[in-house]
Amino acid sequence: MTSPDTTPRGLAAYACDPAHSRGRRHAEPPAPTRSAFQRDRDRIVHSTAFRRLVYKTQVFLNHEGDLFRTRLTHSLEVAQLGRSMARALGLNEDLVEAIALAHDLGHTPFGHAGQDVLNECMAEHGGFEHNLQSLRVVDELEERYPAFNGLNLSFETREGILKHCSRRHAQRLSAGEPDGVAQRFLDNSRPSLEAQLCNLADEIAYNAHDIDDGVRSGLLSLSQLQELELVERYRHQTLSEYPALQGRRLLYETIRRMLSDQVYDVIDATRSAIAQAGVNSLEGVRAAPALVRFSERMHEQSRELKRFLFANLYRHPQVMQTTEQARHVVRDLFEAYVKRPQDMQIDFARRPDTHQAVADYIAGMTDRFAMREHERLTGRQVMA
Repeated sequence: MTSPDTTPRGLAAYACDPAHSRGRRHAEPPAPTRSAFQRDRDRIVHSTAFRRLVYKTQVFLNHEGDLFRTRLTHSLEVAQLGRSMARALGLNEDLVEAIALAHDLGHTPFGHAGQDVLNECMAEHGGFEHNLQSLRVVDELEERYPAFNGLNLSFETREGILKHCSRRHAQRLSAGEPDGVAQRFLDNSRPSLEAQLCNLADEIAYNAHDIDDGVRSGLLSLSQLQELELVERYRHQTLSEYPALQGRRLLYETIRRMLSDQVYDVIDATRSAIAQAGVNSLEGVRAAPALVRFSERMHEQSRELKRFLFANLYRHPQVMQTTEQARHVVRDLFEAYVKRPQDMQIDFARRPDTHQAVADYIAGMTDRFAMREHERLTGRQVMA
């Protein structure tokens, strides 16, 4: 078959061109009809870890309601927002989508509560970082191909997945992959604009959908949200055009307008930052300060919203009660598997590094599998 031109049209000079990718850790012939980043996206979508995201907590546990966001729906929303902004900025949409869909693959069950307690359990064995775990999933833990572990994704996708990384872990990664995806954490350089964009799209997505889920749950009220300048501005706009609107339609339209304005704000602010920095190449992006950003006003309003959600939703007594139960489940599982590795699936039980095997096994669990395993091993039902 003759290979068609799979290079995206309309890419800016500072975007990632798949034709000039830094490649994969294991050499493979190119796909005949897909670019390197399209191929990465497809591998992510077909992975086991991606399917598990549908049963992993965002804020509310999966069994608490059918319509609350999960890690899977969150990842899809990040990808949608990211692609929209990437198109306007001349960036590579396929790369943005691949990073967005993979960025939470290493997240534990029960959201940040699971991550925090697993990090505590692993404190004497290297700790636990969910971004690092996402990279570990695509580099090592997925088992789909005969010639290598992981998904063998391109450098640019892997770099975007590793959103945060401690210096200690970056040094360890760089020892095995010199000048690799962790190098920027050692030399203070920047990742691609596509990776930067996914980072901000993640923030925009979870702020908006956590408002929606918070109101749906009854833990937040529309009257509380009116205290926020960012939310009240769009609620007022909506009511000026639709005076009789109320309830969920009012909330949806308020959030829709907020999302749209944040997207346009990022596009305009990023264009200005790129122009001011005089960046016209990928190398220029890496040497410049972070360029994907909000305007100063939107940045402060977004921070105010995050502070509000932290105080009124993430630290709500009902959420905290569930969080504490989740912590007990993860800690009990960790201790049980370390004592009896044979209680894990055989591939994990046979691994020589027991603590890392236990961390990998627990991190890969869905909420409901973790709860079932906890009840099986302890005889107690902690979470109803």
